[in-house]
Amino acid sequence: MSRIRLRDAVATTLGPDAVFDEIASPSTLYSCTVPKEKFGDAARAVKKAYGLLAAEWATDETAFGRGFGIFACYRWGAQYLIVRAELPADNPVFPSIAKTFVPAYRFERRILSMMGVVPDGLPDTRPWIKFEDWPANAFPLRKSFDASARLPRTDGKYKWARAEGEGVYEIPVGPVHAGIIEPGHFRFQALGEDVINLEARLGYVHKGIEKRFEQLSWADGARLAGRVSGDTTVAHAIGYCAALEAMTGCLPPERAYWLRAMFLERERIANHLGDIGAICNDAAFAFMLYQFMRLKEMLLRANHRLFGHRFMMDRVIPGGVAANIDESGKSAMLAELDELSKQFEKLVKIYDENASLEDRVRDTGILKPDKAREICAVGIVARASGLNLDCRIFNPFPPFDRHDLIELDVPVYISGDVNARVLVRIHEIRESIRVIRILLAGMPDGDISVTVPQPMPGNTGFSAVEGWRGEIIYWLQAGPNGEINRCMARDPSDVNWLGLEQCIPGNIVPDFPLCNKSFNQSYSGHDL
Repeated sequence: MSRIRLRDAVATTLGPDAVFDEIASPSTLYSCTVPKEKFGDAARAVKKAYGLLAAEWATDETAFGRGFGIFACYRWGAQYLIVRAELPADNPVFPSIAKTFVPAYRFERRILSMMGVVPDGLPDTRPWIKFEDWPANAFPLRKSFDASARLPRTDGKYKWARAEGEGVYEIPVGPVHAGIIEPGHFRFQALGEDVINLEARLGYVHKGIEKRFEQLSWADGARLAGRVSGDTTVAHAIGYCAALEAMTGCLPPERAYWLRAMFLERERIANHLGDIGAICNDAAFAFMLYQFMRLKEMLLRANHRLFGHRFMMDRVIPGGVAANIDESGKSAMLAELDELSKQFEKLVKIYDENASLEDRVRDTGILKPDKAREICAVGIVARASGLNLDCRIFNPFPPFDRHDLIELDVPVYISGDVNARVLVRIHEIRESIRVIRILLAGMPDGDISVTVPQPMPGNTGFSAVEGWRGEIIYWLQAGPNGEINRCMARDPSDVNWLGLEQCIPGNIVPDFPLCNKSFNQSYSGHDL
């Protein structure tokens, strides 16, 4: 197989119509510009090459004297390919790729709602993120949009997808939930207790984050990235900073890379611990919730002692990190990991040997491998459904690229049920503990940050980082004066929310909380 499989597929199909950039960073990224009428042809070429759609977005480039840009990012193995087309300002229409790649349905609904760029042939043009009571001609991501002005409210009604027939009834859940979680609206159609259809409605925690990036300095952008999804502050900050460093040619010190890796793995452990406990709680096994949350709290308190913040927020900065660790800190962390590992394994044994818990989690909420691939799933969800995807292996930053030092054992299961998603988390906690011990033993000396140069006008940067939920993508574009013209952040939830809808039909209504928690997707990271 060619190392540049996707590039070759598009180049062969489009010929001279695909103009590839000579320089791209990282080295596994390829980028090309195609005529807008060939945008769909490029997608079909990638699909034939077994590629996945990672993200799709639009840009307002009127500041450059142009119209709009439409972008699709594809991946296969270690390779990423960005396909771009230019659209005129007076007629920003492009061929929809939704019939080729399922995630494009929502990517393109968002593009239409937020940028006013029209996907021709998109079967579903209902608003996404932007609510139906906003004016139809209000496009928040356009440069002409005044974010400080109060919008008039219009009458609008969301058209839910519905299943109909004798005995079918509908159950609305949310957007406000009984637990202390973010808001999201779910509509079930059920026959008795059997769910036959589920549709999610998100956007309730839209905060204008992508618009806000355009008003910030590059340094302050890193702080905002760390707040895209609060439980993933480290991974999002690394994603933003890596994209900025790629576009400027900046190389952080080696010690900074190792500290970033350690922060990332501690964030992974903490969230997986909380999730396993919450899944058990939704199966009426509250004891496990308290025990796993106790271990998570132990980890968070150690973060505060060692790095000054429970979630290590703002500890990743452009050019490196803002927190270090000394020898006494290393000793304390090793002792903490020893105790954590010992108590964790006792709880895993309880999980494995509890028959009533097994009855709830096995064969519940199954996302089959073919469905996972169809929705281009990432992270925990992908690995529980047969897809071997992990940016720490396929798109690593140092020291994950030292395969002689850190040979990651990535868990992959094919059953795709709640139990598989728990087992992925269990395996990853063990791996993260092992990796942190390696990082502490081999931590290089030296500085922890450098100054990042100002980006040149028109430059772009890209990164892909494996957060605890899965692959996080950032794409940055500098404006005519070197400012932030566009920051596109794609959280794993952007694609994995689709998986929740796909795994629910055939289950009973009381299993929905259990299935939902096993995915545990971010509302905030999605509603940008």
